[in-house]
Amino acid sequence: MATRDPSALKTPPARAKTAPPAAAAPRWISAKKLALIHVVKKELGLADKDYRRVLWLVAGVRSARDLDEAGFRKLMRYFVRSDYFRANAAGMTLKQKLYVKSLASDLGWETEHLRNFIRKYYQRDDLDALDRAQASKLIESLKAIRGHEPGLQSRQSSGPQSRSAAERSGPS
Repeated sequence: MATRDPSALKTPPARAKTAPPAAAAPRWISAKKLALIHVVKKELGLADKDYRRVLWLVAGVRSARDLDEAGFRKLMRYFVRSDYFRANAAGMTLKQKLYVKSLASDLGWETEHLRNFIRKYYQRDDLDALDRAQASKLIESLKAIRGHEPGLQSRQSSGPQSRSAAERSGPS
């Protein structure tokens, strides 16, 4: 085995000193997101003092203009989870309520039709009487109905169910 002479080893080139990488410039939120924050503030009826307090406690800023994307998400998450967005005292969220209404509209249901459906299957007088779990079940029910609606129409127009009585009885 050959011995190595320390003088024969190459010394690594000296590294040039570089400045530390510059911190990425913060990405401020878009004008649309800023407008959304102000719409939510108005819908909730927040006084300016309360609004600024929420901004400071949740995102650590004094103005919505100072929010970055992460701060915006924190603020929206706070608003959605807060009592401000509860549609009723039982815990149904505003998002659930709006989604139920949207699904009922997609099905072409009038308000009275939806109310009767809720009375029949959930034993409650109205949408506003449902709790969060019941609202989730109602949403799944309406989605299932919406998913089956086109299928029902196609099965009624074709297949064994659509044949007349004379066709089913066979030759006479």
